[in-house]
Amino acid sequence: MFDTQEILEINIIELLNKVDNLCNDGFRLVQICATTLKTGEVELNYSFDKNYKLINLRAIVNKNSDIHSITHIYLGAFLYENEIVELFGLNIRNIAIDFKGNLYKKSIPHPFNPANS
Repeated sequence: MFDTQEILEINIIELLNKVDNLCNDGFRLVQICATTLKTGEVELNYSFDKNYKLINLRAIVNKNSDIHSITHIYLGAFLYENEIVELFGLNIRNIAIDFKGNLYKKSIPHPFNPANS
């Protein structure tokens, strides 16, 4: 159970600065989630927790968005980021441990990419 929960809508270019601030404030990474929207864009949610306070950073991106990895701040993000790259076809640059598209066996390259719908 969380005492409080915040959802902060951000532009993807603000991501690294916001994540760095949360890390410096002692927050832990909880999860990164991607969801395909009806508009063809992808919603990214990065969730962080400290003492039962949950903060969600939410960014709406398109397939051409330039997304920087947060693995230099939270190394454990490498699995989430590899999954998003493979399943949604987004470009996340500089993932510390990059599976180069080989994390999952897939019948189509990016099954959750709106272009495949």
